[in-house]
Amino acid sequence: MVDLIASVGELEPNPNIPQFRPGDLVRVHSKLIEGDRERTQVFQGVVMRLRKGGANSNFTVRRIAAHGIGVERTFPLHSPLIEKVEVLRHAHVRRARLYFLRKRRGKAARLKEKRS
Repeated sequence: MVDLIASVGELEPNPNIPQFRPGDLVRVHSKLIEGDRERTQVFQGVVMRLRKGGANSNFTVRRIAAHGIGVERTFPLHSPLIEKVEVLRHAHVRRARLYFLRKRRGKAARLKEKRS
C-alpha cells in the first residue's frame, strides 16, 4: 500500500504536453475508446485554468461551439489518454483563472497576443 502511494506521488509529466499557461490557445489530442474501437478527438480552445496538484493536476479548455455556445472541458494533466497538446498562440493575461471569459461574447472575448 505504501509503495502504491509513493508511486502515485512520483508521477512523471507526460512528455507530449509542453509548458503552457492560462490564456494560451491550445489544441488537445485525446484518445477516445468507444466499445472496441479507439480514435483521437481534437479539442481546440483557450486555457481557462491550470490546476497544479500533483496527481490531481488538470487544466480546463474553453471553446465556442456552433451558434455561440461555450463548451468547457477539463483534462487531467498526467493522463495517458492525452496523446499530445499543441500550443498555437500565447496571450498576455493578468489572471490565473480566466472565468470572466464566460460572460464575454464575440470580439470582447479576445485576448491580446503576447509578443516574444
